[in-house]
Parts: sequence; structure tokens; C-alpha cells
Amino acid sequence: MATGAVPASFTGLKSRENGLGFAKSMEFVRVSNTQRVKFRRTKVSVIKNSNPGQEIVELQPASEGSPLLVPRQKYCESVHKTIRRKTRTVMVGNVALGSEHPIRVQTMTTTDTKDVAGTVEQVMGIADKGADLVRITVQGKREADACYDIKNTLVQKNYNIPLVADIHFAPSVALRVAECFDKIRVNPGNFADRRAQFEQLEYTEDEYQKEIEHIEQVFTPLVEKCKQYGRAMRIGTNHGSLSDRIMSYYGDSPRGMVESAFEFARICRKLDFHNFVFSMKASNPVIMVEAYRLLIAEMYVLGWDYPLHLGVTEAGEGEDGRMKSAIGIGTLLQDGLGDTIRVSLTEPPEEEIDPCRRLANLGTRAAKLQQGVEPFEEKHRRYFDFQRRTGQLPVQKEGEEVDYRGVLHRDGSVLMSVSLDQLKTPELLYRSLAAKLVVGMPFKDLATVDSILLRELPPVDDSDARLALKRLIDISMGVITPLSEQLTKPLPYAMVLVTLKELSRTRLVVSVRGDEPKEELEILKSTDATMILHDIPYTVEKIGRVHAARRLFEYLSENSLDFPVIHHIQFPRAIHRDDLVIGAGSNAGALLVDGLGDGVLLEAPEQDFEFLRNTSFNLLQGCRMRNTKTEYVSCPSCGRTLFDLQEISAEIREKTSHLPGVSIAIMGCIVNGPGEMADADFGYVGGAPGKIDLYVGKTVVKRGIAMEQATDALIQLIKDNGRWVEPSAEE
Repeated sequence: MATGAVPASFTGLKSRENGLGFAKSMEFVRVSNTQRVKFRRTKVSVIKNSNPGQEIVELQPASEGSPLLVPRQKYCESVHKTIRRKTRTVMVGNVALGSEHPIRVQTMTTTDTKDVAGTVEQVMGIADKGADLVRITVQGKREADACYDIKNTLVQKNYNIPLVADIHFAPSVALRVAECFDKIRVNPGNFADRRAQFEQLEYTEDEYQKEIEHIEQVFTPLVEKCKQYGRAMRIGTNHGSLSDRIMSYYGDSPRGMVESAFEFARICRKLDFHNFVFSMKASNPVIMVEAYRLLIAEMYVLGWDYPLHLGVTEAGEGEDGRMKSAIGIGTLLQDGLGDTIRVSLTEPPEEEIDPCRRLANLGTRAAKLQQGVEPFEEKHRRYFDFQRRTGQLPVQKEGEEVDYRGVLHRDGSVLMSVSLDQLKTPELLYRSLAAKLVVGMPFKDLATVDSILLRELPPVDDSDARLALKRLIDISMGVITPLSEQLTKPLPYAMVLVTLKELSRTRLVVSVRGDEPKEELEILKSTDATMILHDIPYTVEKIGRVHAARRLFEYLSENSLDFPVIHHIQFPRAIHRDDLVIGAGSNAGALLVDGLGDGVLLEAPEQDFEFLRNTSFNLLQGCRMRNTKTEYVSCPSCGRTLFDLQEISAEIREKTSHLPGVSIAIMGCIVNGPGEMADADFGYVGGAPGKIDLYVGKTVVKRGIAMEQATDALIQLIKDNGRWVEPSAEE
């Protein structure tokens, strides 16, 4: 029988023929009997845990064939309904965070912290908008001194909103500001470690231990100060600012993010300090969701109950920023995770509060109603590592006269609902579907809608409308219509929308709720559907759309059914645009980030058609599926920002928005290191007042460019790297 020691956080475990690989850590569990054993259909390893919490820990491969073993332990209270995860209460001034309290909303000031009057005015505006907390950047001694005046002035004006100090690279500054602010945010990647140089470092066990001891030596005084003054703390890891030591050991990964935070948390626990929360932020919503889930799974194993601060960092502006935040934050809220949230937007901080509150309301409502479905066993979804379930795309059948292969897209499909009125002006319809026109005839392009839903067919004698539909069918755009319409006003080559009880014809599109009895779902085994539309009526309150879809996908996987599944959401009339974006991101996005789904169909009476189409494509791109436009990683601005971020961001977007597949980071400063731009191909970063540094990936290639020439220099850099295309002329 083999034995060995592995870290309690199970970091870096790899299966080997005769045992387990392991990584170094301060806390250990004993491994006994590393022989592989069978658990249900999967071989797992069983580990006896010497730490508080569950005694037996089961591991399984992160994905089929993967050498990485991850805990089988749950990452939320329930996968079939929303139950808020139980946490301890953390006090931030007079505001309580935790599962027994409302989901708190917060934002961050953008003023120069040394400008006391300006910062006070902005904090008051934020408080008046309804924020529960506000964060202020504190980068040096002068800013720390100003914090005392800011706090005192606010108190004199009867504003008692808790203030949070944002600290990077400055332990001494954190010690000073802890005497007046209510909470300290520390970034484990740069609080005690040097700025990452993206070097591959090799450590002996002794050297690694000395690094941990150095962190403890630097961090302990702040922990003691927070205990003395009754302050709270956020241990806030950022995907882009992990230290070289962590990246060399765990990689630039969710695993590294969790371990980076745990190093600091262990010190807090050693000193009997528990008034802290965790965050795991990334600009990529998929990585952000994975990191939080891994964090929670390991906290369950350890018996820890600290609250969570949720956020997608550098989300950007407008609908893009709201969509990314809805995907990341909304996904976790649907699983009952999250106690305070921030929607980071490249907009004035007051503008963050409304979408933040809408998200919080969504999470609160889901948990209050315990939205979900009847319990089911989930064995196929991979929530620690992204692995997309790909439905079988339509294939051409013998004897068919039209090409159905284009009705869905391999990277994620967008379906739109079209009205009879739109058929009256075919060219406008083609343009609204983002088709290219050549002498009035439509052709599919990169971001053209894949299929349309016609709830009502035009009369048989309406030759113009039917010709318009024929031209769409000829370019392999799917036309879906209800069975009742096709029976009374048949349209050649249309695909028929049916319920499970109406299955009878070929080229069917089947509408499924996901909460049907299994006997009813059995009908799917004997049908030849082109696609499934997953649709829970919006008016149904108790059934959770996400949980019903998980049940449906589990059934499909269990029975080896590979139908493409489209997430169909019918929003009510007069829904607010932000609620629509947040609803789509939190419901469909929560499934797409798990690789569950092949596209979306969003319907909303009275909403602009182009807005719905753009929202659909934004959702797919935000879930790292179909890339149809330039991707921007844009920071929300703070007191460190060295230029007018909103103005420059708008200028860059105007000139570069036509480059699908290209990712551009627009960063006000480099406080979190070039790693904060981990997702970007090119970076535009404030290096000094009035000066810009340009990056390719994580490497700076040009420094100190005058701001007036920086946008043109960025475009030239994109050209030099072969990624530029000239914008197409408007029709």
C-alpha cells in the first residue's frame, strides 16, 4: 500500500500508475491506499483529510482522460435548485456581509484620492444611489493621509457608508489606512511578492517555504492591525496579477488563483482572524466562474464558511460590460453563491449601481423562491474545467432539395423571432438579420443570424413574403414555424416547431421545458429532431430555468442523445433593457459557461430587433463561443487612472470595432501588471501622465508614446502584427 502527503487544497494532484503526484503546501492530508477505486462509473482516489471538515475526500479526473484530479465535493448547496450557501457574518463598519443578510452592492471611486473634496462628493453620490459599500484606491502615503480627511468629512456630512481601501504593493500604506477605513482589500499577487515578470522560476522545497515565511512576516502586522481596530479584509485574487512564484508552481490558472488566496487565508486563521471575505476575479467570465467554484469546493472540504465578493474585472462598458458581468456573477448567484457584488464598468461609478442592484435582486429572488426542479443525479457536467457539449449539427439527408447544414453554427448559434410586418420590407429584414446584400439578394456573413422563428406564416397567396422567405432558405438560413401554422399554411422546406407530444414529422424543432416527467422525455429517443429549444415560460416562478436545463442535458448525456440545444427565452413586454441583458446572461450564460448549449433565441415584444441580435451575439462571445467582433478588456477606472478612460475607450472602439478575433486591453494604469491583460492580444496602458505604453500580449513593445499619437500607434501595431483589416464600405 502506497502512502504520501498532499496539500489539503489538493493543488496540482496528478494521477500516476503507482500513486499520486503532489505539490508543496503548509497544510497536509495523509494519503492512504492510492490504488484507484471505482465510484459509480468513474475511477477515483480516496483521501483521508486531517483538517476540519469532511473526513473522506473523493477525487476524480477534471475531464475524461485528464491527469489532473479534483475534489468530487460539491461547490454549492444544490445543483437542482437555488439555495444560498451558508456563511459566517463579516462586519464591514455597520454593514453585515454573509448568507443571513442581503446581497450587498458596491462600486469604486474614480477620483484622485488626494482630491478630498472631489472624492467625498463622489462617495456621497454613490451612497445616494443606494450602494452599501464604496472602495477607494490608496496607492501611497499621501493618499493614505487624505483618507483620514475623506472619512471625517463624510461623517460630518452624516454619511456613514463603509469605506474600503484598495491596496497593491504597499503593506505600509495598508497599515496606515487600516486606522480609519472599515475594510482593506489586499491582492495576494502583489502585496508581498514583487511585480510579476512572467519568468519561469524553479524552487526547492526550502526556498518555497522561505517565500511563504516572507509573506507571513509582511502580512501579519496588517492582520493584527485589523483585529485591533475591528476592520474587515478582502483577500482578492486577480487572474491577471498572480506572482511569478504562484504561476511557476500552479500555472496561470484558477488553481493558482485559489492557492494564492489560501496562502493569505491560512495566515489569517493562524492569527485567529476571521473577519474576511474572498474574491476570485478575472476578465474572462469562464475562468472567473471556474475559480470561484474551485474555491468553494475546497472551502467545503476544509470546513471554511467565509463570504464571497463576486465580480468580473475589466468587463468594459455599455451592454458588453453588463453582459460579461451577468454571465459571471449571474451564473454563481443561480447556484446560491455570492454575498456582495460589483459590476465593473468603464463608466462613472454611479452607473454601476443600477445593474448591480438588478443582479442582486435576481439572486435574492432565486434563493427566496428556491427556484429549481425535482432532484436528479448529475454525472456529466464538468464545472471545474470548461468542456463544451457539442450537439450534432444538421447533416444533409438524401433527397433534400435545400441545404440545412447552415441553420446552426458550430461555434454557437443565434436565432431570432421575425414578424409578418418585417416580411413586408425584405431588404430591411435582410439587413436586420446582418446578411450581406448583393443587388438586393442576401448572403450570410460572419455575424448573420443563423435561423429565424416565424410564429405566424404569411398567407399562401402572399407571394412577396414567401419569396423573401425562400431567399433566406436558399442561403441555408433556417425558418422555424409552429406545427399548427405549417398544417394550415404550409411553407416548403420550413422546420416545424413541436412539443414532445406533437412529434410526428421530419426536420422538427422540439420545444422542451426540461422539467417534464422522464417518461415524457423518453419520446426524444425515437425522434429525429434538427434541434431542441429549451424554453421555460418566463411567468413560471418556482421552476429554475438553469436547473431545468441541467436536468435536460443530464438526460441527453445519459442516453447519448446529441441534439443541438438552443436556449429560448421569451421575455415579457416592457422589460427594461438591463434586465433583459442580465436575464440572458444569468440564465443562458450560466449554462453556456459550462459548455451546455449550442445557441440562443431571445424574444422580447417591443424591443428593438438589432438590440436583440447584438445581445445574442454578445452573449455567445462573452461565453467564449462565437467571436464576431473585437473583444475589449477595459478597466473601470479608479484614482490611479492616468487618462480619461471613457473618452479614450470610445475613440479606440470607434476605430477598431471591426476586427473579430482581435482582443484589445485598455488599461488606466499597470498596477496589476500586464497579466491583467491575460486575454488580450494588444494592450493600451497608461504608463505615466500623458504617456501610453503599448503591449503585444504581456510584453511591452513601445513606451512613453504621447497620448495624442497613441491610438494611431496602436492601429499601426495591429497592422505590423498582421491582424488589421480595413473596414468594409457601407452598402
